[in-house]
Amino acid sequence: MPPSALPDGDPAPESGELPSGALATVPTTDLAVYVHVPFCTVRCGYCDFNTYTLTELGGPGAAIGVDSYAEAALRELDLARTVLGDEAPSVATVFVGGGTPTMLRSADLVTVLGGIRDRFGLAPGAEVTTEANPDSVTPQSLAELAQGGYTRVSIGMQSAVPHVLRTLERTHDPANVAKAVAATRDAGMQVSIDLIYGTPGESLDDWRRSLEAAIALEPDHVSAYALVVEEGTKLAAQVRRGVVPAPEDDDEADKYELADAMLSEAGFGWYEVSNWARSPRNRCRHNVAYWAGTNWWGIGPGAHSHVGGVRWWNVKHPSAYAARLASGASPAHARETLTDEQRYDERVLLGSRLVDGLPLGDLRGSARAAVAGLIAEGLVEGAAAVGGGRLVLTRRGRLLADTVVHRLLAA
Repeated sequence: MPPSALPDGDPAPESGELPSGALATVPTTDLAVYVHVPFCTVRCGYCDFNTYTLTELGGPGAAIGVDSYAEAALRELDLARTVLGDEAPSVATVFVGGGTPTMLRSADLVTVLGGIRDRFGLAPGAEVTTEANPDSVTPQSLAELAQGGYTRVSIGMQSAVPHVLRTLERTHDPANVAKAVAATRDAGMQVSIDLIYGTPGESLDDWRRSLEAAIALEPDHVSAYALVVEEGTKLAAQVRRGVVPAPEDDDEADKYELADAMLSEAGFGWYEVSNWARSPRNRCRHNVAYWAGTNWWGIGPGAHSHVGGVRWWNVKHPSAYAARLASGASPAHARETLTDEQRYDERVLLGSRLVDGLPLGDLRGSARAAVAGLIAEGLVEGAAAVGGGRLVLTRRGRLLADTVVHRLLAA
């Protein structure tokens, strides 16, 4: 499947309406909102997200751009409010991702959040996050976001090493990360730092340097993801031609172990395989909602949504997205209704990645029988053997999380 391609599925109704069974879960399930902002100044060679440069969209005369995005997003929020109905709960978490959300004016990001608040309300203590490129924020823009209701900023540091950033085609000045962190704190918001490891040419010492730099910033939260070479990206073509080496599993394992050790020593606790927080209250509640399989509505081109076991995804291109909404139609491209088997598989896949673990009672009998072997191999904490326990991965198990899931689902 080419990068950012949409999966096949059943036709989605133009009205956006959902089956009654899915809507029955709305009053009793937390609701999250994801907002996808599909704009970037440049396209990084490793990225396969649904993003577009302004040149690709046709410049200032495009059907949708940074100046008109908020208007289209509000139209989809109107649709969401109509579909979910009067019994929809207040929104517990909001996450604005991309792309580079902070290519929008802070006033527009605040407008979109205001649209969510006006249509659904925000739950007390709601978590509201935006991703940000270090070069695309200022003390003034961050203060405006905080005043408008944002509570967290996830800053795309990726690396502290210039040659690694060049390979990733990240254009920000590494010195601006510290400035963005300081300005976010001054505005009263929590700080998350996003890192990538396993970039071709990145040594273990390079990665240590990035971790040291991130820890020195004293963030509330750190995400560290292994680089994945996605088919159809510029990086994949470079690897295929031998211009750069492919990431190596052993190298990425060493870097994961180093990250976990250094972050743990600095007072961070892992709560999901690739995420660490300074305390439980600093965990990204929005992402936890995904992993717990709760309800969320995805706003924006290519955004995915899930309500009551029905999953759907919007058309990819911003112009098509805007045109559908302007005509009064749902931007949904297609959808699927998850079977009981799919929902079980996802529960095992996602629940096993969390520090809180997967209740053994959620596993089928054959899978529960496989737990003893996973404990013996050092992949699962021994406490899982206790009656009524939970399956929690060891550090080695986190490195081999896919293997653990495969064993549980194959049992």
